[in-house]
Amino acid sequence: MAEKYIPLYRKYRPQEFADLVGQDNLVKAFTNAINTGKIAHAYLFCGPRGTGKTSSARILAKSLNCQNGPTLTPCGKCPSCLDILNGNMLDVIEMDAASNRSVEDAQNIIDKIHYAPVNGKYKIFIIDEVHMISKTAFNALLKTLEEPPENVIFILATTEPQKVLETIISRCQRFDFRRITVDDIVKRLEYISKKEDIKISNDALYTIAKNSQGGMRDALALLDQISVLDMTNEITSDKVNEMLGKIDNDTLLELAQYIFDKKVDLSVQKINEIYSKGNEPLQIIENLIQYFRNLSVVKTCKDEKTIADLTLLSKDVASKMKEQVQDISVEKISDIIERLTYYHREIKFTNNRYLWLELCFIDISSQKNGAGNKTAEIIEEEPSKVVSKPVKASTTLTPKPIEQPKEPEINKEPVAEPEAVSEMKEAVSETKEAVSETKKEEKVEVQEPSSEKKSGNIDDWKSILNYVESPTTKSFLNTFAKPVEISEAKIVITFKNEGFAQKAREPKKYDYLKKACLKYYNVPSIELEIKVGLKPVSTSNIKNEQEKQPETEIPLKATQPQIKQMDKETDNSEPDYETEVQSSQNEIKYEVKYNDQVKMVKDLFDAKVFE
Repeated sequence: MAEKYIPLYRKYRPQEFADLVGQDNLVKAFTNAINTGKIAHAYLFCGPRGTGKTSSARILAKSLNCQNGPTLTPCGKCPSCLDILNGNMLDVIEMDAASNRSVEDAQNIIDKIHYAPVNGKYKIFIIDEVHMISKTAFNALLKTLEEPPENVIFILATTEPQKVLETIISRCQRFDFRRITVDDIVKRLEYISKKEDIKISNDALYTIAKNSQGGMRDALALLDQISVLDMTNEITSDKVNEMLGKIDNDTLLELAQYIFDKKVDLSVQKINEIYSKGNEPLQIIENLIQYFRNLSVVKTCKDEKTIADLTLLSKDVASKMKEQVQDISVEKISDIIERLTYYHREIKFTNNRYLWLELCFIDISSQKNGAGNKTAEIIEEEPSKVVSKPVKASTTLTPKPIEQPKEPEINKEPVAEPEAVSEMKEAVSETKEAVSETKKEEKVEVQEPSSEKKSGNIDDWKSILNYVESPTTKSFLNTFAKPVEISEAKIVITFKNEGFAQKAREPKKYDYLKKACLKYYNVPSIELEIKVGLKPVSTSNIKNEQEKQPETEIPLKATQPQIKQMDKETDNSEPDYETEVQSSQNEIKYEVKYNDQVKMVKDLFDAKVFE
């Protein structure tokens, strides 16, 4: 009968403190505690998965219960050591808190501590994922955990110590296990590969170590899985990436070059090939974000050791990437990362992910993106050398003439017009002229296409936004920003509240807008001011005109025959005001009723009304 196969992470589980990888400080603490006999009654082991918490608990239990113990080197032959090795633990009770989290389970533990150990000196309780225990069960264990019998030791292990009650933590000696470094994992994998006769390259081992996220168990499980891919030939990093669903560096380098060269068709074609191999759109975007991040590190760092530590890339791959970004600025790489991050969010919440993936690469590979845009470089470095061309308008717009208000229609009666009614008519006429002037002043004139840019034109603001390189910044400014002053010397924009204004003042968004203004006006410098409070663009000060208007007295009663209709607006058939006739013997009184628009004009000019 064939021997049962044991997975590598179980076969090479540490059996002594010397076998623990990447936890030197903890090994030293346990060694000193055993040598001096300072054994605590309760321990709390915290740290990420696969860093050796449960293994350390078993090693500590074996060291304390060995016939030669307490010792740092358990014999592995006594009944206690064999029971722990084979999983038939009588004196060492190991349980998971997920299925033993109630008060009844806590009471069961309390009942067991009164029995003496069978083979060893201590009865040890190892509780894994202790944060899963309920609050009431914690409180039930509290007194026992604080003052257990002399031969009882508790070892609690958890990946989330913040969920453990403070009263429990304060009664334990806490040890924090850190993530294992890539170099330590690679050394351990090399040792196991030689022992198991696994043919694997050094790059492949580094790829495994990088994808294990600091956990030795994950790294061994991945090595175990990859070892059956090819039993004769050497396992390369490409095979590891293929199994993990990751894109190899050569493919990423080729795709990045298409983006820098603005070859849209080739980049989309390459994306289709990658997608056909089973890679998901989100995974492709994440791989590219990581690749461009490594490009920025290679571009900014000069020390090869620093590059290797930050990117975990081999020297050959790092040299190829350094050659690729030799003529590319860091700003371009950052801009591409920002666009990829934007499309990553969009793809995450859409149904047609591949469509958005294609749109992403059409966008970042086009001439509008920051990568490879030589004109953008010239503008950033020496704006005065770039001569802007006049923008040609596709259509010519003709301003619609403003219709003049009609003369008021008055019933022609033989009765003479009183002086009060005359004053009232003059006041209404003046208010209408003021409204007409206001409309003329507020109206934005449509100008003919010209090579000269005029300040104060609202079209300038739209053109400036077209020069903003970041799509998110452009959308934000187009939605929330309102221009107040637009000229070659100064740009003033306003926002509805301080929150939007603070966001616009962020260095990245501020720089994008300022660069767009400099490019549009072709000037070396420009003043950019961001304020709070919405104000429309106006070429004249209406407030001063309002202050010049005299106060008008409009009587509500007059002794004139009935006035049926005084005036009509060009876009509203409702009369401005009507009069109701009230006759009493020798006097005829008229009550004037105003429509909403005339009332608004009266309020605008603070007109005073007298009976």
